[in-house]
Amino acid sequence: MLPPISPPLLNSANPWATTLEDLRALYECPHTGAVTTRTSLLHGFPHDDTVHQYTFFNPSTHHSTLSSPSAPSTSTGSLNTLGYSPIPLSGYLAMITNLSTSTSVQRTTPKPIILSITGTVSEVVECHRRVHDHQTQTPIPLAIELNLSCPNIPGKPPPAYSSTRLLEYLLALKRSAAALGAPEIPLGIKTPPYTYADQFTGLVDALSAAAKAEPSGKGCPISFITAVNTLGSSLLLTPGPASDLDAGFKPRLSSATGEGIGGLAGAPLHPLALGNVATLVRMLREKEELRGVVVIGVGGVEDAEGFRRMRAVGATVVGVGTALGRRGVGVFGEILRGIEKGKL
Repeated sequence: MLPPISPPLLNSANPWATTLEDLRALYECPHTGAVTTRTSLLHGFPHDDTVHQYTFFNPSTHHSTLSSPSAPSTSTGSLNTLGYSPIPLSGYLAMITNLSTSTSVQRTTPKPIILSITGTVSEVVECHRRVHDHQTQTPIPLAIELNLSCPNIPGKPPPAYSSTRLLEYLLALKRSAAALGAPEIPLGIKTPPYTYADQFTGLVDALSAAAKAEPSGKGCPISFITAVNTLGSSLLLTPGPASDLDAGFKPRLSSATGEGIGGLAGAPLHPLALGNVATLVRMLREKEELRGVVVIGVGGVEDAEGFRRMRAVGATVVGVGTALGRRGVGVFGEILRGIEKGKL
């Protein structure tokens, strides 16, 4: 079960949760109830600044800027061609040790840290084992978010779009958890934006099959779903001279494929994220074996109204990504103050 997150607000796994300095700022922020690391691999990701990039943009004009956190207030969308963190899982476990021994953190009740991970099935199982072992060495409650939804890795489509591939991960993690025993590490999955009914059905069917599979009595291995990741196949273009109607457009970002196509986030994603959260909450409640699975709602939340909308469709916890990149850690306080103001 996901540990209590209060306030029910955290950061999503994103580039602004990469370094120890990033995580310290998020952890010491009194307005986050938990912290999520950037997605890591067992051995790290070969990041290349000339290929893996991000930008903020105005959804109406498509004018974009690379500056952060001082991007214009109208730049509420983001696009990225990023992969995963260059820091391996061991690096993030070391950061957690550092945070747990810092004076400022010792004066507070430890808030949970969600380690976002990915990789092959066998690599994910090894990551699970390492996080399990590390939990015995830190007072900070740990959880794992399995990212099966990044759209930017050439030749590796997101496993969460495939019920069969998703089930492979779920069964492997269920067996791993049974073999490791206590302490039980809460497990979650980060899903891509689903756009039609069969995709939701495939996810729920995989979760139900995993819940009913051996070892019996363990139920569903997943205690939370983070919905949603970025929407792939998105493109920003830089125009040629306005006076030339035939002027060529160029991709705003570089990418591994050279086409500049990446993952869309921020305000343009918000309605789709809301629909995904609402649908998942409803479908989980319809399955007795899945009613304990909660949803962390992510996608385009930047203010109190966005938070309220996510909660209204059933999100237990709300995550923030693009707005964190644009406005810094202070965005969490702004959201909570907006909520309190609305109660007056």
